[in-house]
Amino acid sequence: MTVIPHRPIGRTGLTVPELGFGAASLGNLYHPVSDADARAAIDAALAAGLRYVDTAPHYGRGLSERRVGDALRLQPDAVISTKVGRLMDPDPSVTDDSERDGFRSPMPFRMRYDYSHDGILRSHEHSLQRLGVAKIDLLYVHDIGGYVHGEAADGYWQQLTTGGGLKALARLRDEGSIAGFGIGVNEIAVCLEVMQEARLDAILLAGRYTLLEQDALDALFPACAAAGTSIVIGGPYNSGILATGTRRADTIHYDYGPAPEPVLARVRAIEAVADRHKVRLPAAALAFVLAHPLVASVIPGIGSAARVAQTVDLYREAIPLAFWEELRSTGLVRADAPLPAPPR
Repeated sequence: MTVIPHRPIGRTGLTVPELGFGAASLGNLYHPVSDADARAAIDAALAAGLRYVDTAPHYGRGLSERRVGDALRLQPDAVISTKVGRLMDPDPSVTDDSERDGFRSPMPFRMRYDYSHDGILRSHEHSLQRLGVAKIDLLYVHDIGGYVHGEAADGYWQQLTTGGGLKALARLRDEGSIAGFGIGVNEIAVCLEVMQEARLDAILLAGRYTLLEQDALDALFPACAAAGTSIVIGGPYNSGILATGTRRADTIHYDYGPAPEPVLARVRAIEAVADRHKVRLPAAALAFVLAHPLVASVIPGIGSAARVAQTVDLYREAIPLAFWEELRSTGLVRADAPLPAPPR
């Protein structure tokens, strides 16, 4: 088993491996994954030391949670996080695994947003049942903010704040039902807004602190440092472009859509530096985010045992300091971004 260092999550007393397992793919994200392949992926992750698994009700309308729970139920040292903000209502019209909300899941439910006090408590209870566990370690408020909700964002914000959603999470933490809570989002502004309303143990930040973009250094990371809030990095490859690079004929994805030309140009420049130093781009993407002391873990999406092995291999790659220094000197990473230590 690969020895993966652990890092603390806020003030929860939890520690997590700095490389974790994002389980969205186990909800059949974009294509079906068999039960056997899903179980093999988690078993391989556990054996490799990736003993922090993040899931959500949204991932396959409960399918990912069911699969994660079946694999982790007898693994007391594994850390589980899931999310609140979406309830799954029974829907008998679902009779196949046609794609819905990006997932090829046959689970017969439809999604309903609910960030209220009772909605948060109900979501927690439902997740305990789907996972089949007695306790969930971390709960993240999923996708609060304008990035997902657009004009409806204010209404959901009211549910979370004046509607008691954050109070429900604080109650669960105070009672010991969960070790901690935070938010899981793809935007920076709402993180700062929620931090004004509650003490967050962690923020699962997807795609907003990566080798490609570092705006989180301006206000969010200083606020987290002051509050004792840890960062978990989701989407370290910015929806794929930092995993695949730009040298392919099919569509190159960034931020859940086709990559615009300015993004392509920036990644091409990073690729050129990587070529000169014989560094694999996704290995650099993982190492870069882990260099920041606020980052507790990075959780790339993983959907197979083969991808576990590939991810661990990328994580272990020795990257020369000269590579990072060239990125910094050419302005391809910010001057105030911490860089990984040179390999021993």
